[in-house]
Amino acid sequence: MPSITLQDKLDEITSRTRGLVQAERLAIGENFVQELLNSGIESRTLKVGDSVSEFALKDSAGKIVRSSDLLALGPVVVKFFRGRWCPYCMTELEAWRDLYGRVRELGGLMVAISPQNQRQNDFTVQQHELRFPVLNDPGAKVAEAFGITYTVPEPMQRHYRSILVNIPFVNGEESWRLPLPAVFVVGQDGVVRFAEAHADFRVRTEPERVLGALISA
Repeated sequence: MPSITLQDKLDEITSRTRGLVQAERLAIGENFVQELLNSGIESRTLKVGDSVSEFALKDSAGKIVRSSDLLALGPVVVKFFRGRWCPYCMTELEAWRDLYGRVRELGGLMVAISPQNQRQNDFTVQQHELRFPVLNDPGAKVAEAFGITYTVPEPMQRHYRSILVNIPFVNGEESWRLPLPAVFVVGQDGVVRFAEAHADFRVRTEPERVLGALISA
């Protein structure tokens, strides 16, 4: 029997949602995804061979984590996620939690980055028992340097408010800026070895593909 992939788990979330949510509400999300796809944002993200700008962000305990310090120890998997309010993101981070031993065995490190504030990141780490740093990226500015930041359009803002997802509260600022779900492998020379971002938040990169890139990073 074939093993269950990350995308299989995410597709199950999508299936359950479609069975529970009214069609007009589903249409708002579908339109949002289509607009992001049409914007061409996926084509503007950092690609393999691009250099990554150095960054320094606070982890869930308030400690500053510098990309230069991480890269001095090994290649780094950089995982961007939207927030703990997103079940797709949490399912993905739990998959990475379970594979983090593999990342370390391959000589790599990992960080997850979100615009949600430090308190929300602490909740994320504790509730999901994450073993890697979760960093606060205020205003999604580091995500912007990776080419993956967008502003949630007004119809989707209203939709999030209607389902009690208060992104300005979670992020601690009013911009409504989020990152695309994305994963990058950065070599010790600061050059991207693997890059993939998804305008459709229901689609994520299979970790095994990333681990394959880490082997040669």
